[in-house]
Amino acid sequence: MIIDFSKGKGLIPVIIQDHASLQVLMLGYMNQEAFHKTEAENKVTFYSRSKKRLWTKGEESGNFLKVIDMQIDCDNDTLLIKADPVGPTCHTGSTSCFKEETSKGFVYALEDTINKRIIEADENSYTYKLFKKGINKVAQKVGEEAVELVIESKDNDLNLFKNEAADLLYHYLILLKAKELNFESIEEVLEKRKK
Repeated sequence: MIIDFSKGKGLIPVIIQDHASLQVLMLGYMNQEAFHKTEAENKVTFYSRSKKRLWTKGEESGNFLKVIDMQIDCDNDTLLIKADPVGPTCHTGSTSCFKEETSKGFVYALEDTINKRIIEADENSYTYKLFKKGINKVAQKVGEEAVELVIESKDNDLNLFKNEAADLLYHYLILLKAKELNFESIEEVLEKRKK
C-alpha cells in the first residue's frame, strides 16, 4: 500500500468504520509511524495533533479498535480502516463520534455474534446448541419461525409481528452459517437481480 503523506504535511485522515455494521465510528489522523504501528499491532494508532504524539485508541479506556481491513482511497491520501471496536468508540460512551446510533447494519453485527458463539462452542449458548444439532434441526426451526410470522401477519399486533420477524431473521442467519454462507452472499444475489 503506497500512501502519500506529503499532501497533509505528514498526516493523512483516517476514517474508522465498524467492519460488521459498516457504521462510521470516527475520524483521526496518522503519520507514517502511526500507520506502521497500526499495521504491526493490528490496533488503530493515531497521531494526536493535540498531544503531539502517537496515541493508540483505547490506551486509557481499553476501548481498542482491532484492525480487520485497511483500504487507501484513489488519491492515496486517505485511509479507510474497517475495525472491530472493543466497547464504545467515542469518549462520550457513544458507539460513534458522530452520535449516530442506528440499527442499520446491525444484521452484520448480529451475524458476527452468531459466528463467535459457534466458534466459542459455549454449551450455555442457545445459538451453539441449535447449530450443534445439525442442519435439519436448524432448518426446522426456520420453518417454525416462518409459520409463526405468517400467523402474526394476519393480526394487527405489530409488536408481535416484529418480534416474530426478528426471530425468523435470527434463525435464518444460523441456517446460513450451517450452510457455510453469510448474509452478504445473499445480498450479492439480490444485487445481481436488480440489473
